Amino acid sequence: MSDDGSRALSVIGFIGSVFSPWYRWSGRRDPQNHCCINVATYGPKGRFTMTDRGRSALRQSEDVFEVGPSSMRWEGDRLVIEVNEISSPPLISHVRGTITLHPEALFGQTHNLTPDGRHGWQPFAPIARIEVDISPGHRWLGHGYFDANFGTAALEDDFNYWTWGRFPNRGGATCFYDAELRDGQAQETALHFHPDGRVDTVTPPPMTRFARSRWAVRRETRADAGFVPRQELAMLDAPFYTRAAVRTRIEGVESVGVHEALDLRRYAQPLLKPMLAVRVPRRKNWAF
Repeated sequence: MSDDGSRALSVIGFIGSVFSPWYRWSGRRDPQNHCCINVATYGPKGRFTMTDRGRSALRQSEDVFEVGPSSMRWEGDRLVIEVNEISSPPLISHVRGTITLHPEALFGQTHNLTPDGRHGWQPFAPIARIEVDISPGHRWLGHGYFDANFGTAALEDDFNYWTWGRFPNRGGATCFYDAELRDGQAQETALHFHPDGRVDTVTPPPMTRFARSRWAVRRETRADAGFVPRQELAMLDAPFYTRAAVRTRIEGVESVGVHEALDLRRYAQPLLKPMLAVRVPRRKNWAF
């Protein structure tokens, strides 16, 4: 998110593009054949790019992850993301430039999101500074976050719904991961990350509902009793998934962070996949 709160972006590198209809239609047997670097910018001149690419577009080394024309790489203590993509309808244009993430500390813990460990979350750098120089119209500084999710099963096989939020707080960042499993159990994770590399498990404030998204996806996050969270900046709004900058209050301190809600029961509906294919084109072949 930009320091002034008017702009934001998200970048997701996929091996096995879990929200790609092409990966679902393929039977999800070959993750390397459905890879992607999804880039979305929010605010003025915002764009969305998500191209499902074949295995010829994927190259990896210890420090570099490439998918076709875009890449992520470690340069010393910086993560540098080079973007060269075409945005999806209705605003079709080139999205090009560089994003540089400067972590304040790196964290190595992996946290299970299901009791059997089939899904995991690793917040590598929940406290970071970010430099953005992306066309069209995004050149700014702000605070950033870098994590990873891993899984050995389809999300909709194990989850009904989840919410995630990362909120700057007390000089560091507080993250909440709350999931409703298919069997009805609740899985709760609440962590506070310090700039010196320490991480604390914290007692989360109550789960509090707030306004649904434009597609009526249920939204809730953690907030002090009596405080109702509210959206500050609209980001991604899909029939099953919403991302936004949200204001909440944690231990008496108001904070604006990125919040996501994901309804896997909606995502599992077959009729949704052709709609997604309009926004997620398939490009099977690539030559470096």
